[in-house]
Amino acid sequence: MNILSVQSWVAYGHVGNAAAVFPLQRLGAEVWAVNTVQFSNHPGRGGYRGQTFAADHIAECVAGIAERGWLAKCDAVLSGFLGTAAVGLVVAEAVQRTKAANPAALYCCDPVIGDGGQIYVEDGIPEIQRDRLLPLADIATPNAFELAWLTDQPVDSLAETRRAIATLHARGPRCVLATSLSLAETPAGWFDLLVSEGGHLWRCRTPRIERHFDGAGDTIAALFLFHYLRAGPAMALATAASSMHGLLQRTAAAGSQELLSIAAQDEFVRPSQFFPAEEIP
Repeated sequence: MNILSVQSWVAYGHVGNAAAVFPLQRLGAEVWAVNTVQFSNHPGRGGYRGQTFAADHIAECVAGIAERGWLAKCDAVLSGFLGTAAVGLVVAEAVQRTKAANPAALYCCDPVIGDGGQIYVEDGIPEIQRDRLLPLADIATPNAFELAWLTDQPVDSLAETRRAIATLHARGPRCVLATSLSLAETPAGWFDLLVSEGGHLWRCRTPRIERHFDGAGDTIAALFLFHYLRAGPAMALATAASSMHGLLQRTAAAGSQELLSIAAQDEFVRPSQFFPAEEIP
């Protein structure tokens, strides 16, 4: 399995490609990482150094891959944190070039916009995600805040979330993974994840860990894409959610600010707990 992953990179910690590449490699995928930024660390750590790469630089990296005929061997494109809105246009072109070279290739758009009620990306990026990238996507993996923003609809109940997901489907993606859902129907102490495709809706419920984890969305998008390519939406939901719970549980137990992606790597291959996906009528 070959995956072209276009998103951020940090030298210290695990967010963006630094959160997505290793789990994919641990599962056996070849990952062609193109980094939209290279920072010393997550900006939320009280400061950082590094730079956001120009769109032309990213386009050159993709062009070099294409010129050698490798896009014909690409099974999927994964995008996440863009850095600038101009990079979104480069990602759109990369998706189109990949699908032209391999019509069977999929595009998974992790529409990184914000979380916890706040947008944390540069101006123009949310609109690029919504208007340019999602129409090209086969799979979209928004968190609850992103799903609400992208569809301009609330996601406080299962019925509302169904409608929001249907609106997102209408924008392009045939498969939607909605993460970090705390709905009216969700029992206290739990989180819901929903996957919708082809008129079917599946839910996976995992224990809630009361803290924020930078890089969790990047990791689960990568895990879901990998397992979707292997086993389809329902099993991808259950396996990705189970692996994520194990990773977050290990990270929280250690009191680590950064995801313990290396120390807990067995969770990617053999989750210590398995949470099944159930189809919701």
